[in-house]
Amino acid sequence: MNRKELLKVENLKQYFPIKGGIFGRTINHVKAVDDVTFTVYEGETVSIVGESGCGKSTTGRAILRLDEPTDGKVEFNGEDIVSLSKSKLRRTRKDMQIIFQDPYASLNPRQTVRQILNEAMEIQNVVPRSERNDRIAELMETVGLKPFQADRFPHEFSGGQRQRIGIARALSVDPKLIICDEAVSALDVSIQAQVLNLLKKFQREFNLTYLFISHDLGVVRHISDRIIVMYLGKIVEIGDKDSIFKNPQHPYTKALLSAIPVPDPDIKKNRIILKGDVPSPIDPPEGCRFHTRCPFVVDKCRSVSPELETRNHMKKGHQAACHFIEEIHSGEHEATRDLRNVRQES
Repeated sequence: MNRKELLKVENLKQYFPIKGGIFGRTINHVKAVDDVTFTVYEGETVSIVGESGCGKSTTGRAILRLDEPTDGKVEFNGEDIVSLSKSKLRRTRKDMQIIFQDPYASLNPRQTVRQILNEAMEIQNVVPRSERNDRIAELMETVGLKPFQADRFPHEFSGGQRQRIGIARALSVDPKLIICDEAVSALDVSIQAQVLNLLKKFQREFNLTYLFISHDLGVVRHISDRIIVMYLGKIVEIGDKDSIFKNPQHPYTKALLSAIPVPDPDIKKNRIILKGDVPSPIDPPEGCRFHTRCPFVVDKCRSVSPELETRNHMKKGHQAACHFIEEIHSGEHEATRDLRNVRQES
């Protein structure tokens, strides 16, 4: 079955200038997102995961042009977002909404919930003014709140309820794509489950498409169809949920998955401890950006940047950026052989 491409990101870059000197000139750049390419199909949930500072939230903001991209192309429904004028972009944003990470900071404390929801509909002019109160009551019930609570202020709600209001605001303009930027990370675990189930329910009911940004692999496993793994501004692996969790290819992905806690104390996991710290995005390493922490690094990794590609033993649509995936997978990489020899000698 042919799937419709809803969002297509090509060679996206987001560099933030660093000013210095008495004249405030640009002396360097923070390369937060560096040459990122991926596609999101209609009706699916694609998650972006990685450590803090890897560029996942910046990618989401650049797609919506909340931060103007430095370079690259973003197509939404076949339309180039980057080249749109501000007036056309505002109309397009009706179909592209975002749920922010912090439910305490993302709602205006001086407005009631009714005013917050009405403002979104006013800007996009999606519901006649005479019908908005009915629409607000419907939205409140949709997200599990009472219609009479619409006349309360955000501080009168709990964190989970505030995030539901954020979801209601996103739904108020009937979007096609919602970017969820760490949408449940500030919530208690039990509330996280409620919000995630709510998002999945709305996806079925309204045919929504999600770009879900998170550092929590447990949450990602629950909600995703496909997963993008980012490291230091670049994509290192893309695949469907089962491929990533059951058959990770990139050494960084393997390390991330090894850190997931297991509730059964009798199950022993081989935890992969990465050496060193994440390099600075101001001056990222040459070659593979992961080579400074990779247990399989060789000279080629330090000078040549690997392409994101599918190898013979990988499932279709599963791609990773590593020079030695097949050798690592088969156990024939020199680092793997050295480790095996040490074990045999001991």
